[in-house]
Amino acid sequence: MLELPEPPSANRYYRRAGTHLHRSAEANVYRERVLAEYIRTAKRMDATFPKPLEVAVTYRWYRSAKRGDLDNRLKIIGDSLNGLAWDDDSQVVRITAERYDDKQRPRLEVTVEAA
Repeated sequence: MLELPEPPSANRYYRRAGTHLHRSAEANVYRERVLAEYIRTAKRMDATFPKPLEVAVTYRWYRSAKRGDLDNRLKIIGDSLNGLAWDDDSQVVRITAERYDDKQRPRLEVTVEAA
């Protein structure tokens, strides 16, 4: 299991400059945090995570406040894990997602398994 910081809202993840859509500075910081935690978890487990051809992903979002849509966050975390937990998001064949409230310790728990 990978424990990550609570993802930002999709409303703050992307920015538009004219006709070009790009990730915001906040999104880039979040992606860096995901990469750092992914590497830290792999080192703690003294292993690298396998990248099977098809994966099933389980998300458990413990949100800091009683606001925010679960589906709004899924794209953000999926994009952040693309290239880390799987090579391409087309490999994700099943997603299970649950939302809980935990004001004291907001986080996102991610489990990736071969499908």
